[in-house]
Formats: sequence, structure tokens, C-alpha cells
Amino acid sequence: MNQWTPEQYVKAQLAGLDAMVGLTNKAFEGFEKLMELNLKTMKTTLVQTGEGVMKAASVQNPQQLLELQVQVFQPLADNALEYRNQLQEILATTRSEFAKVAEVQYSTSKGQLQAIIESAVNNVPSGSTSSPLAAWQETIKATTTLYESMQSTARQAVEAASKGVQCRAAQASPVAAK
Repeated sequence: MNQWTPEQYVKAQLAGLDAMVGLTNKAFEGFEKLMELNLKTMKTTLVQTGEGVMKAASVQNPQQLLELQVQVFQPLADNALEYRNQLQEILATTRSEFAKVAEVQYSTSKGQLQAIIESAVNNVPSGSTSSPLAAWQETIKATTTLYESMQSTARQAVEAASKGVQCRAAQASPVAAK
């Protein structure tokens, strides 16, 4: 039977460690973008709120106050929609990067496991029963098919949810303007 050498174990461990470091870097990049977005949004909101307060201090009648509210709240509503869009983009990018790494790791692990099982099946002495190994092969194939089906379904669900959010945002923008 084909035995793994210590070098193969080290190589597999290093590949896993490399994937983990890559995912950690992607997580920090996403977190950094989120912090930048939050700081930018807070600064913009503070400036707009300060300007609104200064204008409110100079209001002389209720009609002007009503007009000022519209002027002040419209940019705040637009900023909220823009924030949501940028947040969604950051999350989608980070999720996409994680999915890419997961797919590569899955493919690599699947290939290694299949190679080990096939090597074991091919090296079974003639005359001995290979049904446990054949059962393992079938189990791995079934699990692979299930995983790939679930992955495809999850990808479709994420796309549908993303389209739904974008549609609601597009509908909300004109409502906010009114």
C-alpha cells in the first residue's frame, strides 16, 4: 500500500498553514476596509449634522424649518444607502475570497484522499476482499457529489439574496428622496 512519507505530511501541513494565513490576511483586509468605511461615514455624518444644526439656528419660521429638515435628511438617507452598498461590496468581496480558498483546499484534499483510496484499492492482494475499500470509494464519491450540490445551491442562494437586496435598495432610493 502507498504510505505517506514524512515529507508529504509536512507538505500537506504547510499547505494548510499557508491557506490559514491567507484567510487571516483576507479577514484583516475586510476588517480594515470596514473600519475605513465606518470612519468615513462617521466623519461625513458629523459634518452634515453640524451644518444642519447651524442652519437650524438661523431658521425664522416653521416653513423654513420644514424645508431645512428635507435638505438635511435627504443627504443622510443617501449616505445610509451608500453605506449599505459599500458594506455589501466589502462583505461580498471577503466572502468571495474565502470561497476561493475553500474551493482550492477542498479540491486539493479531495484529490489527495482519492489518490490514497485508489492506491489502496490497486494494491489489495489478489484473492482478498476489497469491498470495504470499494465502499469507502463510493462513500467519498457520494459525499463529494453532495458537497458540490450544496455548494452550488448556496452560491445560487447568495446570488438571489444579493439581487433582492440590490432591488430593495433601488426601490428605497426614490422613496427616500420623496
